[in-house]
Amino acid sequence: MAMAKNTICVWYDKDAEDAARFYAETFPDSALNAVHRAPGDFPSGKEGDVLMVEFTVAGIPCLGLNGGPTFTHSEAFSFQISTDDQEETDRYWNAIVDNGGQESACGWCKDKWGISWQITPRVLMEAMAAGGDEAKRAFAAMMDMKKIDVATIEAARRG
Repeated sequence: MAMAKNTICVWYDKDAEDAARFYAETFPDSALNAVHRAPGDFPSGKEGDVLMVEFTVAGIPCLGLNGGPTFTHSEAFSFQISTDDQEETDRYWNAIVDNGGQESACGWCKDKWGISWQITPRVLMEAMAAGGDEAKRAFAAMMDMKKIDVATIEAARRG
């Protein structure tokens, strides 16, 4: 497989392969594409350890780097996954949270590796795009949520 021109590089302490496998099992159009082992010792590992993994998350090419504990993740970077309904929203949210992750607010959660995810129903984005009072009502409803409740957003859109 040829490397994409633009690839998102995500820094992990030491679990890039485990994270990539989890993403591949959880999200459609996702895969663990390649595992690259270190050709020599490096600051946070030794020759033969997994150094990098090539993976895809919902069609987006990524590179996971096992760089050690020097850098940690923040909400300044997140994957946003658009969902079609409550069932899909629940499936992804629960997969992340139930696998050692944690809930946050407004449709955000973190996986056990510290990566932030926005599990966002399309109905919410459609309401925001509509603007005006519809967007205000949907936005206000979302502000009280952790996982997005599609029925509540739909009701807020209608007024």
